Amino acid sequence: VNLVESGGGFVQAGGSLKLSCAASGSWLDTAVMTWFRQAPGKEREFVALVTRSDMTDYADSVKGRFTVSRDDAEKTMTLDMSDLKPEDTAIYYCAASQVWTNRPGDYSNWGQGIQVTVSS
Repeated sequence: VNLVESGGGFVQAGGSLKLSCAASGSWLDTAVMTWFRQAPGKEREFVALVTRSDMTDYADSVKGRFTVSRDDAEKTMTLDMSDLKPEDTAIYYCAASQVWTNRPGDYSNWGQGIQVTVSS
């Protein structure tokens, strides 16, 4: 499956952004769709995931501020981010898997990543 992120950019602290991930190819590989992020000098970390049955999971650092959803008819996943903080600054990646996992090493399908920058 091919994944393409969009919607990143620059925002001030407290602001909002919406990321989208469009999938093409084998939809069978997208039972679980996930957002990861990687800040400069840090390891890639889990942000949020959503399953085909709309079950979700979030990193503690984004709970209550981020909302993940998917539209299987459109083959898209979105991440609504609000109350953004400078520590949310990172490259955000869309990924897909056939199993529930929040470990980056378990994913083989990745988007190219998109930059989100939050200024203080």
